[in-house]
Amino acid sequence: MEPLRRAVVIEDDDDIRHLLETVLNQAGFEVTARSNGYDGIEAVRAVVPTVVTLDVNMPGIDGFETAKRIRTFSDAYIVMLTALGEEIDTLQGLEAGADDYVTKPFRPRELRARIEAMLRRPRAAAPVAPATSDFAGRPPAAPAYTAVSPGAAPASTPPAAAGERLEHLGLVVDLGTRVAIADGQEIPLTRSEFDLLAALLQSGRRVRTKADLAILLRNESYVTSNFVSDADKRGIEVHMGNLRKKIGENSLTPRWIETVRGVGYRMTGVDGAI
Repeated sequence: MEPLRRAVVIEDDDDIRHLLETVLNQAGFEVTARSNGYDGIEAVRAVVPTVVTLDVNMPGIDGFETAKRIRTFSDAYIVMLTALGEEIDTLQGLEAGADDYVTKPFRPRELRARIEAMLRRPRAAAPVAPATSDFAGRPPAAPAYTAVSPGAAPASTPPAAAGERLEHLGLVVDLGTRVAIADGQEIPLTRSEFDLLAALLQSGRRVRTKADLAILLRNESYVTSNFVSDADKRGIEVHMGNLRKKIGENSLTPRWIETVRGVGYRMTGVDGAI
């Protein structure tokens, strides 16, 4: 028997709220709907949903502030609904803690596909004990990072075995526990940030494009016809900026993650050189 899937819809427009309820009900969710951020936050506390859809422009507190407050106590997947063409909404939504966004007017099939793609991604791991001396940032005996074999499809890199640890110059990612450590200190990352970091470590010096990484976060492949928009690519830039802040890296003098201007990202050389 499949576990019950719950969703909370936070939307002040009656027609859109009812449409979202219908779409999510058809996708197998038990839906709780609220018309403002304050009531929506309380609904998330009470229902403990898997997915939250969240409008940006609402009376009282807006969607950005609502997402930030939800993120203080919930690991639900948050889909931000943004006005068509307002790219800044997308960027602010991701910074506030949203996992994905859908522009209005949205297509119900696209919304369902994005939600199902998110649900196929691992949820954040439970807290674990502090790192042992094995993670103390000493130079790895094996290659500094685990690279994918040449010629592999960019967005379809096979998942590493559970418990595999990737290392590069004191930066460590444990794929089994979903823990990231920089110079011996555990770094709290979002799902998207962790997935991006793991993908870069697995690829080593091979460049991962922004489009490639956007598709990876959707858990899709290049055989699909899904379009990667400029806003999708900007979203990757926001995630990467947040990731760099958390690991304490300067993008101008990177120790770990190098920006390939106009293309994407890759790990630095084994000696830290670009």
